Amino acid sequence: MLKGLPPQDCRKWWGWDNNLPPPENESIMPSLITATLSVQPNEKAYSLQEVHLQSPGSRGFHRYRILIVNRDGNLAEFREDMGLAKKFKGIRQFNVPSLWEHSVAELLDIATTLRNETFIDVADWLKLDRMKLA
Repeated sequence: MLKGLPPQDCRKWWGWDNNLPPPENESIMPSLITATLSVQPNEKAYSLQEVHLQSPGSRGFHRYRILIVNRDGNLAEFREDMGLAKKFKGIRQFNVPSLWEHSVAELLDIATTLRNETFIDVADWLKLDRMKLA
């Protein structure tokens, strides 16, 4: 608190009384992505990612395939656990933006191709936290 100022004056001095009121229109608020339990091979997708994330219950890192699809005009997320992340040593994590151009099946084919490329993450392969290049 500023010396000599009552608490309500401190709020004005810092500008806390100038806060915007809460929005009355729901369309201003960002919407959350809901979960979906299934996807169809022929439906269009927004994106596909394969990333290493902490598994539920903190049982280590797993690799997840995440597809974003359309459910009733809203984005919905489908997650598939691909197993322990250490089984994918040297295989990069990736994101394939589709923007409704590709189907789920097409994105899965692209993911298989990217996963089987011979990109080697040297720092990951050598188990280094930091890599100092010459």
